[in-house]
Amino acid sequence: MKQADVVIVGTGHGGAQAAIALRQQGHEDSILMIGRDRELPYERPPLSKEYLAGDKPFERIMIRPEKFWTEKNVEFRQGEAVTEVDWMAHEVVLSGGDRVGYRKLIWSGGGDPRRLSCAGANLKGVHCVRDKSDVDAVMAQLENGANRAVVIGGGYIGLEAAAVLRKLGCDVVLLEALPRVLARVAGEDLSTFYQEEHRRQGVDLRLETTVEAIEGSDGQVTGVRVAGGEVVPCDMVIVGIGIVPSVAPLIAAGAAGSNGVDVDVYCRTTLDDIYAIGDCAAHANPFADQAVIRLESVQNANDMANTVARAIMGDKQPYHALPWFWSNQYDLKLQTAGLNLDYDDAVLRGDPAERKFTVVYLKEGRPIAFDCVNSVKDYVQGRKLLENGVGVVDRETLANPDIPLKELL
Repeated sequence: MKQADVVIVGTGHGGAQAAIALRQQGHEDSILMIGRDRELPYERPPLSKEYLAGDKPFERIMIRPEKFWTEKNVEFRQGEAVTEVDWMAHEVVLSGGDRVGYRKLIWSGGGDPRRLSCAGANLKGVHCVRDKSDVDAVMAQLENGANRAVVIGGGYIGLEAAAVLRKLGCDVVLLEALPRVLARVAGEDLSTFYQEEHRRQGVDLRLETTVEAIEGSDGQVTGVRVAGGEVVPCDMVIVGIGIVPSVAPLIAAGAAGSNGVDVDVYCRTTLDDIYAIGDCAAHANPFADQAVIRLESVQNANDMANTVARAIMGDKQPYHALPWFWSNQYDLKLQTAGLNLDYDDAVLRGDPAERKFTVVYLKEGRPIAFDCVNSVKDYVQGRKLLENGVGVVDRETLANPDIPLKELL
């Protein structure tokens, strides 16, 4: 049976950073990474942006070149999933039947794309955007002449995919079941701005529109039937309706968790010697008033990985990192700092018509998050405010873009 001192499940951002951080912290024993992906670790955010657009080849989105992993003596089992965790024996079982022993286990399994539950969801031409193979399939269809796309879901993945497809000359219909895009993550000012921008760019954006079925011919998608019976013709469908945390083997083994797997301030699960990080790890977040949440971001995956590496090496430091996020759509760069959970007020700073503005989210008069569109200074200074724990601020001062945010420090 294969043995490794540290086994890392998942080869995305979190898993890769965990291996890197362990070596940086002086870990000299064996590290084995197990991943369903057949590629070496690569960046995921560019998949729906620069990679899909053809602006970056795959080599430029790899987290490290192959030579790096060889030099750092990090082993890989690629194209395999962990199907069972035996925490008492300190072993995992792989999809091929092999057992692998470990001293410490880091679970960075991420999540699986949430699938449509309607008829036709498995037709050819229905895609998600989660890994390289997903996007390669979309690109192959585009190269073969597909030019009509329906995007289901008005979150960041759906909006980014729609923007790239328009850039590539496709006709795009975007369907969102809720009354506005980004409804779960942003305020109305930002939603309204992006809705208007996508429509200005030629996207047929339809809100409060639900999907009844995917229609097809000879196994290939030909259209999407929406509530009311209309069929929207298309060559391909992009589904961006969120993820399901990939934690089933941990939960089956007895780990606590409902929305993902629960971890403490050191990213430890309730199972001995097993940590969990990234999209699948539910934790009490200090920037959300200790609410237990999952964060689907590169920042969270990387910072949790560093927390675990330090803990394994005997330098235990609680996870405490300001959440941040970004999204590129057309010529717009959105940068988000903080979490706007339970905000009770929002201040618009600047003019959206100028395509440069910031939305400041407040809770009891205190800034808790910033959404900055083409406004790097506000983003940098807003992060500083949140990291320093700024208190109640004057709304008129916040709303004046001529007053630098740093003056509120």
